Amino acid sequence: MGATIERARRDTIRRRLLAWYRRANRDLPWRASSDPYRVWLSETMLQQTRVETVVPYYERFLARFPDIESLASADEEDVLRLWAGLGYYARARNRRRAAQLVVREHGGALPRTAEALAELPGVGRYTVGALRSIAFKEPAAIVDGNVRRVLSRLCAVASLADTAAWRLAGELVPARDPDLFNQALMELGATVCTPRKPACLVCPVAPVCEARASGRPESFPAPKRKARPRAMRALGGVLVRRGRILLLRRPSQGLLGGLWEIPNVADRAPAALVDLVRERTGLRVAIGSALGEVRHQFSHIDLRLEIVALDDRGGRLATRARPEAQLCGPDELALLPLSRLMKKALALSGLQEGRLHS
Repeated sequence: MGATIERARRDTIRRRLLAWYRRANRDLPWRASSDPYRVWLSETMLQQTRVETVVPYYERFLARFPDIESLASADEEDVLRLWAGLGYYARARNRRRAAQLVVREHGGALPRTAEALAELPGVGRYTVGALRSIAFKEPAAIVDGNVRRVLSRLCAVASLADTAAWRLAGELVPARDPDLFNQALMELGATVCTPRKPACLVCPVAPVCEARASGRPESFPAPKRKARPRAMRALGGVLVRRGRILLLRRPSQGLLGGLWEIPNVADRAPAALVDLVRERTGLRVAIGSALGEVRHQFSHIDLRLEIVALDDRGGRLATRARPEAQLCGPDELALLPLSRLMKKALALSGLQEGRLHS
């Protein structure tokens, strides 16, 4: 059967963890309400993102899209602009698509059943559990990285399989206050039972933790070997015409989907960059002087983007290109969704100083 937590220890964990959470939980904006929409927004943003990063994004997004109806009717570009810099942009696109489905098929209210929630774009097992427990007060399990680490240490299991983690989480979550318990479990992993140097002396469940009893709690779970990001080189070009810079929109799907960027090509191929601009826009350019290089690391790619000026050789922006290509002034740039990478690249064009090199 694998790792298990007997009933008496389960009761102790629940009691101690809830008492600790009620006095020690962090004051976070999404904890002020159990509104399903707000729970959904916060839990989506918090996936693979630190709390301190999420707070300002959550507040700005909620101010612009306060409910499912406003998000469902939003333009994708507006949604991406408010998400820009938070990363994992498929989360934003899926939220909008899911909101449209909720309005169309569920009368604008998030469904309560696990099956219906799981059918929404971008809603996986974790989000289903978070919504059911935190928003709907149902005894549903959640497992994220913090919860998995806590469970691994409670049972002193070096490698906790996915099935076992969800089973243990399901056994622990109580029928009463499942929302507080699940948040307490995540809070413990985030603030006390941390990956390195767990604070066992102040941990509310230390007396019933098998990893602490072993004398080496930091050994659980066993560290995983991370794959090194793949090194990639690319060439980007800055074309400025009468104080306006050329930007292209990325395809909706894939890395940085739907965001705007300067023209760029892999492998630093100058001829390919010139051809890309002509094919996408109808404009003619030549490679100009070097402006510098920016480096940005994604989860799986370590990118070095060399930036060059593009000399304007004439031509008009083709009508067919305009939905996916724009010549933008500084004020218009502020309205477009741009990744952190592109903000770094645009800084080399003089954008940070309020001017554009021409």
